Amino acid sequence: MRKILFLAMACLFAINGFAQLQSSHDTDSLSNDSITRQTKLSKKELRKQRLAKRNLHYNILGGPSYSPDFGLLVGGSALMTFRMNPKDTTMRRSVVPAALAFMFNGGLNVMVKPQLFFKNDRFRIFGQFSYKNTQENFYGVGYSTNKHYERSDSTSRYQYSGIQINPWFLFRIGDSDWFIGPQIDLNYDEMKDPAKYLVEESSYKAAGGDANGYKNFSSGLGILITYDSRDLPANPYKGLYLDFRGMIYQKFLGSDNNFYRFEIDYRQYQTVGLRKVLAWTVQTKNVFGNVPLNKYVLSGTPFDLRGYYMGQYRDKSSHVMLAEYRQMFNTDQENWIKKVIHHLGFVAWGGCGFMGGNPGKIEGVLPNCGLGLRIEVQPRMNVRLDFGRNFINKQNLFYFNMTEAF
Repeated sequence: MRKILFLAMACLFAINGFAQLQSSHDTDSLSNDSITRQTKLSKKELRKQRLAKRNLHYNILGGPSYSPDFGLLVGGSALMTFRMNPKDTTMRRSVVPAALAFMFNGGLNVMVKPQLFFKNDRFRIFGQFSYKNTQENFYGVGYSTNKHYERSDSTSRYQYSGIQINPWFLFRIGDSDWFIGPQIDLNYDEMKDPAKYLVEESSYKAAGGDANGYKNFSSGLGILITYDSRDLPANPYKGLYLDFRGMIYQKFLGSDNNFYRFEIDYRQYQTVGLRKVLAWTVQTKNVFGNVPLNKYVLSGTPFDLRGYYMGQYRDKSSHVMLAEYRQMFNTDQENWIKKVIHHLGFVAWGGCGFMGGNPGKIEGVLPNCGLGLRIEVQPRMNVRLDFGRNFINKQNLFYFNMTEAF
């Protein structure tokens, strides 16, 4: 019931925010009454023109919310789009989605994932920046341990405090769709007040965790090689994305541990009708060396296998295959109901995750599927509400985010 209530409220917030940016295009035959209506339409048209000239567009949604990882909370999301050069109307708009959540237990979670485009898209800055002070759960390392480890206040719960600063810089190669550039990743992770039985968990003890908790600082440098022909990275209708990245975390860089990370991310998008898209992705993420507890690869996040708790499945290697059908409803917008429906849509996805102790060793298979609602709050910019299924632990989880999962 709480999820249904939240879904209704989110829709109302989104529709209300979008309505502030829209205007009517109805025309009437000239008559005594139509002159007044025409005057009103003219005012609306002028307002629409002013909005079109405005560089910064934003939507802010907020209210009571629900997260599978944090339960009931008060949350807010913001979506900002703008051009780095306001005078260049052909320039690709930069996108900055941000999320803020206050938990009823006193926790706080802030995340920003910008996509900034400079100099006619010859230079990009993407990344992820987050701060968390929340209650979380640790299920051990490895499929068998993760699958059977009980989630409760006495077995898995701990207080987490951490910050991540992870920008990456991409330079276009000539006139091609290839980009190359460096990446920086700085992380401080602290686990406090571990649960009674978590203190005895084998991987927690082996990493140096005790009754007082566990802390780690990792500092890494890396390189990215990316091919990107997507028409709009935040919500593509067509194109291909292929990303290779390698990271090194070393003590001489200030890191507490020496380890490495290698990832390949392939995504492709095919238009199959008006505002209808088939999207699919294959990803592999791998870490090697003396890996800290909070830098193992997670299988199951709000951006891939939706339905699995964040961190519920972790190991040194994770591979994901997903396909997703996306469709927005197309109406003639001749009245306000059809205008609202025109900004709604749905998605359906299915796929599988694979995890193990190294890239060639598969110890666990994680099937996944789900359905989602989409609310367009700016052109081609959606709020997403997803309902995903975890077939291993027989659970369903609900998600609320800005922009598409991949």
